[in-house]
Amino acid sequence: MRVTQSSLDLNLLVALDVLLDECSVSGAAARLHLSEPAMSRTLGRIRKALGDPVLVRAGRAMVPTPHALAIHGEVRAVVERARGVFLSGGKVDLRALSRTFTVLAQDTLAAVSGPALFARIAREAPGVRLRFLMESHVDGPFLREGAADLEVGVIDTRSPEVRREHLYDDRMIGVVRPGHPLLDGEITPARFAAYDHVTVSRRGRTQGPVDTGLAELGLHRRVVVSVGTLPSSLFILLGSDLVGLTSLRARPLTEPLGLRTFEIPLPLPPLAFGMAWHPRHDADPAHAWLRQCFRELAREESPDGGDGNSLFPVPPGG
Repeated sequence: MRVTQSSLDLNLLVALDVLLDECSVSGAAARLHLSEPAMSRTLGRIRKALGDPVLVRAGRAMVPTPHALAIHGEVRAVVERARGVFLSGGKVDLRALSRTFTVLAQDTLAAVSGPALFARIAREAPGVRLRFLMESHVDGPFLREGAADLEVGVIDTRSPEVRREHLYDDRMIGVVRPGHPLLDGEITPARFAAYDHVTVSRRGRTQGPVDTGLAELGLHRRVVVSVGTLPSSLFILLGSDLVGLTSLRARPLTEPLGLRTFEIPLPLPPLAFGMAWHPRHDADPAHAWLRQCFRELAREESPDGGDGNSLFPVPPGG
């Protein structure tokens, strides 16, 4: 059924955005402060307007239809633009804000930086929820399509419309189990390369800057496993003689496991860490506040008196 101008209700767009965000009538009802029967009736109106089921049952859960997935980014963009129209003077009442932000980032970010970030949100904007999505093994227009509101990490997108902001440079360090024989004596490039290695890469890569640095010295390491997340690599290291990599800012994850870190005996390039977002968020004061949260956390001093290297870890793989 086609929606005519006389029957168009922009509130349906808001409801559709929340329904696709929650994939739940009850969840959407709670966020919009409606009863479940009222939310069900709204979903019925949306289905009639679009000529599509929008959400369908899959066991006990509800999943969006292909059409709903295809239009979600556009719906989100329209809702955000409308919200910006009614926000006066670029200001937002954070205490009254009720919104879910989707952040595309490695799980290490939430593991290390989450407590400080969540504490600030609870203090300043208790109605805000963060949803972290893992970076995909394939690149996609997640920011443009509205699947994510913010990307935080090593930003390698080449999309010209995406805003990018550098936050800091991190560096790679080595990590092994306690009592690893590599720790007995000076860690030279040759000794470092002599052991089997594990890499972290969302794309499954087994080579990177470390291999380039070793090759310049006529050395080669043997990578026997590549995993998608840093935490999984740490547990592999804990029970093996493999050598792994992490970043200086992710070191807080290694310490509770008793793992040992060391300087890599190679001149490696820095890891440029930043954030990216779509320009439609530029004038959104709530999104600007979220970006400022990440900026200020990135500037905080580390517990050991360093230069802020305790926050926002960057896994060494791409």
